[in-house]
Amino acid sequence: MNARGALGRYGEELAARRLAEAGMTVLERNWRGGRTGEIDIVARDGDALVICEVKTRKAGPFEHPMAGVTATKAERLRGLAERWMQEHGGAPPGGVRIDLVGVLVPERGAPVVEHARGVA
Repeated sequence: MNARGALGRYGEELAARRLAEAGMTVLERNWRGGRTGEIDIVARDGDALVICEVKTRKAGPFEHPMAGVTATKAERLRGLAERWMQEHGGAPPGGVRIDLVGVLVPERGAPVVEHARGVA
């Protein structure tokens, strides 16, 4: 695995922990929806299904991780959510929500993990 891949996996691990600490149940990680892409984390929050995109960045002059979800990416995530539900028995009673977890890894010190609910 290259450095970028390792950073992404680290961010996904931190994100999964944050979601669990918030009372969510992580159902799947890195679910592949065929050619349309991947869902980083699929979780349940009460009776709602949560499709979670994780963006991890090293601290520096780059854009903030939370800026990484464009309208095109949000549309793709909605399509992936539909596909996941088709393969797993349909929509839950609480509906579906798309969340974003941004992880900023500084050169020194603890990473900053931010969770935004219902971004798309």
